[in-house]
Amino acid sequence: MPQFLNPGSDYSPAWSQRRVAPTYGHASMIAAAHPLTVQAGEAIQRQGGNAVDVAVACGLAAAVVMPEMCGLGGDLFAVIHDPKGNRTVAIMGSGVSPRNSTDEDMLNGGDRERRHMPYQGPLSIGVPGMIDAYDTLLTQFGTMSFARVAEPAIDLARNGYTLLPHGAGSIAGAAELLAEDPAASAVFLRDGQPLQTGDLLKQADLADTLDRIGQDGTRSFYDGKLAEQIVTYLESRGGLLATSDFADHTTEAAPPLSTTYRGVTVHQTCIPTQGLILLEALNIVENASITDPLEPDVVHLMVEAKKLAYADRIGHAADQAFHDSPLDMLLSKEFAAQRYSSIDPKAASTSVDAAPLSDGDTTYISTADASGMMVSLIQSVSSAFGSGVIAGDTGVVMNNRVGRGFSLEPGHVNYYQPGKKTMHTLNCFLIEDGEGRVVLAGGTPGGDGQPQWNLQMISALVDGGMDVQQAIDMPRWTSWPGTDPITIDNPFELRMESRFDDGVIADLKARGHDVRVMGGWQSGGAAQIIARNPETGLLIGGSDSRVEGLASGR
Repeated sequence: MPQFLNPGSDYSPAWSQRRVAPTYGHASMIAAAHPLTVQAGEAIQRQGGNAVDVAVACGLAAAVVMPEMCGLGGDLFAVIHDPKGNRTVAIMGSGVSPRNSTDEDMLNGGDRERRHMPYQGPLSIGVPGMIDAYDTLLTQFGTMSFARVAEPAIDLARNGYTLLPHGAGSIAGAAELLAEDPAASAVFLRDGQPLQTGDLLKQADLADTLDRIGQDGTRSFYDGKLAEQIVTYLESRGGLLATSDFADHTTEAAPPLSTTYRGVTVHQTCIPTQGLILLEALNIVENASITDPLEPDVVHLMVEAKKLAYADRIGHAADQAFHDSPLDMLLSKEFAAQRYSSIDPKAASTSVDAAPLSDGDTTYISTADASGMMVSLIQSVSSAFGSGVIAGDTGVVMNNRVGRGFSLEPGHVNYYQPGKKTMHTLNCFLIEDGEGRVVLAGGTPGGDGQPQWNLQMISALVDGGMDVQQAIDMPRWTSWPGTDPITIDNPFELRMESRFDDGVIADLKARGHDVRVMGGWQSGGAAQIIARNPETGLLIGGSDSRVEGLASGR
C-alpha cells in the first residue's frame, strides 16, 4: 500500500509551520486549537448565536475532541466583553478540594518524604467548575440554551471523530496512566494499546451525559443523578469528594484584574487564577523602552521579570476565602518600579524570593462577533488527561487540579486545606485601547508557560507592531520552573526555540542563563488571538502554527 494512504507521523518540515497571514472577517471570528472545535462554533454561528454561544459550543466540542486538555471534569475561566452596557466581566469556574479530607490523607496518598501531593489519581481531583461556568456564560451573556449549543459536541461524541496526531500522541504519552483506570482504558485504549492517528474515537457515555445535562439542566451535574454517579465511581477508586462538595458549587463573576501597559488596558482573570503574574510582569517591563521583543536585552529583562512575578504569586496568592492576597500592592506601578530596579541587566538571577509585605495540558478559545462582543476563554483538566480517571459510565475526564496545585510544605500560602480552591495556572486576557474600546482577545494553554508567552505576545503586538499571527508565531522562550509545587525547587533554565538568532542565544548564555535550545516550533502553547478594529469592525484572527487549530472568520 502506498505510504501516502497512511497517516503521517513525524513529517513536519519547518516551512509547513508558518501560517501565511492572519484570517479576516467582519461578522464573526473563531480561533481555537482543533479544527472540529472551530467547526462546532461555526455551526452555532450559522444558527444566529452570538460570540458567547459560539464560545460555549467550541468549549463543549473541545471537551470531546481534546479530552487530554479539557474534559468536562475540568475548570473554566474567561473574560467577556459585552457591548450591551459596555461591561467587561471575569468568569471564575473552579471548585474546592474535598471537605471530607485532611492534609494527612494527601500525605498518605502522595509522597510523605518530599511532602508532595498525590499528583494524579482519585485523590488529586477537585470539584469541576466547567459545566456551571458554561451555564453562567449562557445565562448572563448568551442567547441559546445549553442543549442547543451542545448539539455539535454530542454528535462528535456519539458518532465519533478521527484522531489527529496531537490527540493520538497525547493518548500514547498517557497510556500507562490511562491503563490504571478501567473507565479511561475502555475509552482510550484498544486491547491495551493506545488509539492511533486516524482511528475513530467514539464516546457514547459522554454523549449521553451531555444530552442529559441539556435535558435536565446544568445543575444535574452538581446535585442530581450525574453528581451521584460521579461521586460513587470516585469513591470506588479511593476518592474523597462527596455529593455535598458538588451540591453547593457556584461560579464567580466579577470585574477582571487590570493594569495599563503603554496606553492600553489589559484585563485578566482573577484569583484563583494566576492572571496577576502577567499584569505584574507587564508593569515591570513597562519601565524599559522596547522596540524589538526578540533582542537579548529584552528577552533577559522579560525572563527576570517573569521570575519576580512568579515568586510574588507563589509567596502571596491563594484562595481569597482563606488568605488575603495583597493585590493592590502586587499590581501597583510603584511596586513594579521597585521590582524592576532589582534586576541586574547583565546577569541572570539564580534565586528569587517573594517581595516582603509592608504592614497593613488546557485549551484556549477566542471568539468575537459583529456587535463588538469578545470572548477570551480557557478550560482545562490541568495535566494531560487530568487525574487519569474517567468518572465511570458518565464519560467525564476528571481534573487533577488539587494534586497539581496545592503545597504540603508547612506555612506555605497555598497549603492544602479541605474545601479550599487551589491556585490555577489558567489565565486569559482582553485588551482595550486608549479610548476604552475592547480590541483584542488572547491567550494560550500551557500551564506555567501561559503568562510568559502572553507577555511575549502582548509586547510583540504593542511594542513591536506585529500582527496577531506574527506575534503568535515569533520564536518563543520559556523560563522554568514555574509555580508547580512538585518542581518548584528545580534550578532555573531558559528554553528557547532554535529560530532565535544564534547571537541572541550566545548573549543570554553569557549573562548566566542556563539555555536549552529546542526545536524551532517546540516550545509549547497553542495561542489564539482575535483583534477588532473599532472603527471598521474588521476582525483579525491568528492561530498558533505549533498546533492543529485555525482561525475562521466571515
